[in-house]
Amino acid sequence: MQQLKDKFNSLQPRERIIVIAGAILVLVVAVYVLALAPLYSAVNAQAKRVAQKEGDLAWMRSVAGEVAVLSANAPSRPGPSSESMVVLIDRTARECGLGASLTGQTPNGERGIRVRLEGAEFDKLMVCLGTLQQVHSVDVESASIDRTAKPGLVNANLVLTRVGA
Repeated sequence: MQQLKDKFNSLQPRERIIVIAGAILVLVVAVYVLALAPLYSAVNAQAKRVAQKEGDLAWMRSVAGEVAVLSANAPSRPGPSSESMVVLIDRTARECGLGASLTGQTPNGERGIRVRLEGAEFDKLMVCLGTLQQVHSVDVESASIDRTAKPGLVNANLVLTRVGA
């Protein structure tokens, strides 16, 4: 450190001013690059996010009346079916085109069932689960879905529970 002081003191007055000005310039640039630029970027990103959410809220408010009317006229969710879970799952899987993929069903308590599907089309599986929930009051308690070597096909282990039974 002493060497730097000696070197600085040995400079001409004009050279000292140039070194000091350069140091100040480096300090200002460092503060901007390390502190202000990321701060401005974060503020701009948040402003865009808020603007997007305000737009979404405005749209939601504009369609709230339509949703209320449709909700009032929508049929209520049917109660649970009286057929056994094994029969219900088997029939629904066949209706959804997953009958061949259904490889196992095991009861899981009074209201539940464990289901195994192998080589099932993922899109059909999602539609089938939606149908079970909306039409038959069966919810997915847990799911383990794994990819297969063939794109679009999955192996799934599901625990399904009948709601309100």
